[in-house]
Order: sequence, then C-alpha cells, then structure tokens
Amino acid sequence: MIALILSVLSSSAIYITFKLFGRYNVTSLHALIVNYFTAFILGLLFQGKLSPEALLTVVHKDWFFGSMGLGAMFIIVFSLMVVTTQKGGMSVVSVASKMSVAIPVIFVILYYNEPLGLVKVIGIFLALVSVYLVSVRLKDGLDLNLNYLIYPILVFLGSGIVESSIKFLENTYVPDDEVSLFSASTFLFAFITGLIAFGIKNLKAKHSFKAKDVIGGIALGVPNYFSIYFFILALRIEGLDSSSIFIINNVSIVLFSTLLGIILFRERVIFKNWIGIGLAILSIILITYTQ
Repeated sequence: MIALILSVLSSSAIYITFKLFGRYNVTSLHALIVNYFTAFILGLLFQGKLSPEALLTVVHKDWFFGSMGLGAMFIIVFSLMVVTTQKGGMSVVSVASKMSVAIPVIFVILYYNEPLGLVKVIGIFLALVSVYLVSVRLKDGLDLNLNYLIYPILVFLGSGIVESSIKFLENTYVPDDEVSLFSASTFLFAFITGLIAFGIKNLKAKHSFKAKDVIGGIALGVPNYFSIYFFILALRIEGLDSSSIFIINNVSIVLFSTLLGIILFRERVIFKNWIGIGLAILSIILITYTQ
C-alpha cells in the first residue's frame, strides 16, 4: 500500500507543478522535454546503470519496443491535451483524461479475468461519476463543441491506452529488478519524441528554452519519474486486483489534487464538486472492501 500512496502523492505533485507553470508562464512543451530527460537520468541512477555499455543492453530487453512506443505516446497524448484545451477548455480535457481510467479497468478485467462482484461494479461506477463531478467546475456542465469532439475522444483513448500498456508491459515483460531501467527507457523515448516535436515547431517559428522552462522541467521530472515507478510497484501489490489499483490510484489523485487546489490555490469549488468528492471517498471504500 505504501507504493500506492507514494504514486498518488507523486502524481499530485505533478498537478501542483503544472499549476505553477501557468502562474510563471513556463512553456509547457519545453519544460516537458527537460522533465523527461530528468526522469530518464533518475531512472538510470536508481538502476545504477550510467555507463554507455550498460545503456546499450536495453535494446535486447523484451520490453524495449514497448517502452519506445509508450514514450512516444506520452508526447502524443500531451499534444492532444493541449489542442483539446484550446478547442474545449480545461474542464473538457480534465474529464477526458481522467475518465479514461475506464479503459485499463475494462482491459484488466477482460484480459486477466479479474473477479467482478456487484459491490465492485457499484464502486467502479461511483468512481467514474465522482471523477466527472469533481472535474467539471461549471454549473451547467461541459460546454462541448461537437465540431471538436474528436479531440477529447482521442485524449480519452490515448490516456487509456497508455495506462493499459503500462499494465501489460510491466506484467508480461518487466522483472522486478528492471522497473527503474524500464521507466528510464520510456522517459528517454518520450524525451526524443519531444525533441522531434520541438524541431517541427521550430520550423514554423523560432522558439528558445528559457531558464524557467529548464527549472520547471526539472521540478516536474522528479515527481513524474516516481509517479510511474511507484505506480508499477503498486500494480504488483498482492491482495489487490489491478482494476482496483487503477480506480483507487486515479480517484485518489483526483481527490487529493482537488483538495490541494482548494488549500494552495484557493480554487473555487461548486456543490457538484463536493458531491463528487464524497462519491470518490465512498467508491474507494467500496472497492477496497471487495478485496
């Protein structure tokens, strides 16, 4: 359970860092590139493999190509989230990304034949409802332009595929002593993909890294690395189904991040958000009770 708690805390720290990006006008893509390089270095340090010879061994790992695809997906999903925010606003992208937990939950239940009782089904349903209620900060719900519906759908699918892939790769190919190396490799490919995206963007207009982009990227890279590292360890907790881990992890992140937003940034919370917070707590209790 310690790994699950640390995963939630790390992911919540990512939320705080992104909030500060907006306050200090940090360029998100630039900071994201630095963040992935920082996470890559952290992974190597924890694995104890900093030599070029040791790094070359990753190409022979069973998880190598999966790590490559996962790293690329990090940047692709982020880019889709930026476009979705521009077209539909923060609430739309928040709901799309957080509701995507339904995809890995369905995946592990079907692929790994995890047990599914009535109480657990109710818990999962309440969790999804709570995520929606907490994420939408408008009284009238989402103001969604149907002309741009494809973008939140892609964010939903992309985010769900990323989490499902993490589960499949860690369960099938990643041994216990290679979790840090797998994480480092994934962040390296995210870094490379980010550099390619930066290069393409620079063809249209010149952009440069500022000191605050680098500082922000380093600040983001530390919790980002640990969010993945501890999440993989959490998926290996004995006595808890992976579907339950996905729900508890995601709902706890939404719940804790919302509370941090209220305390640290004085974010406005409406009545439906408080209902969502209550349902989030209830869903965690129900899902934990079924184990």
